[in-house]
Amino acid sequence: MKPTLDYVKFIAREAGEILQSFIGKDLDVQHKSPTDLVTKADHASEQYLIDTIRKSFPDHMINAEEAGQLVGATEHQWFIDPLDGTLNYAHGVPMYSVSLAYAYQGEIVMGVVLDPARDECFSAEKGQGAFLNDAPMQVSGFENLVDCMLVTGFPNNMWDSPDDNTINFTHFSKQAQTVRRLGSAALDMAYTAAGRLDGYWETGIHNWDVAAGGLLIREAGGVVTDYYGKDDFLRDPITVVGANPTIHARMLEVLAEVREKQQRA
Repeated sequence: MKPTLDYVKFIAREAGEILQSFIGKDLDVQHKSPTDLVTKADHASEQYLIDTIRKSFPDHMINAEEAGQLVGATEHQWFIDPLDGTLNYAHGVPMYSVSLAYAYQGEIVMGVVLDPARDECFSAEKGQGAFLNDAPMQVSGFENLVDCMLVTGFPNNMWDSPDDNTINFTHFSKQAQTVRRLGSAALDMAYTAAGRLDGYWETGIHNWDVAAGGLLIREAGGVVTDYYGKDDFLRDPITVVGANPTIHARMLEVLAEVREKQQRA
């Protein structure tokens, strides 16, 4: 049995209310790494989502940030990020989200990114378009990078990573109007789908970070691939590029130029 998009939106909103209920309270912040945090709110939101999905769909597989992969039928898979932007959340910066995606037979067919701080629900179902609080949304129409506000993030272990994204950041900063780092990959992609931002790229992330956002961008008229232009951007090691078709192609060119320069160095 499959969920409905209304069901996915409902449980995302419930998880968002859980996050909001912890604001101003002791979060019991723990370090998974020096720059990667987890809080009581992460665990409470995720436990609610897992328990609720398990009750309704006991045979579905679940991929969750804190719990990992929970056994189930591979035909039905969920990707759960109960609090994307934990660092922002722990510091009181209202830029965080709940991200939920459902895949049927290996293809993401439903995605929801909820911003509980702004009461904004970004949602999409394959072939049905993308919506922000039930209003249709579409990627921006810019054709030149110089007109674009791009967004990205950096690996949590960036100082130990051979691909820390800083070189890409430098090159895009020189060609785009500007580049932002907001701290929530799910919201980065949701904002790109809504046309607030014009292009997103990132590496060193996980499938639960970008599964929902990828569907949002595609259903909003954009293109999402890995750094090499391949459609299966959820395959490890994950790299993601999302934008309208014209800007997406240009972003792939810039990433290829950077790779070529690095290989010659």
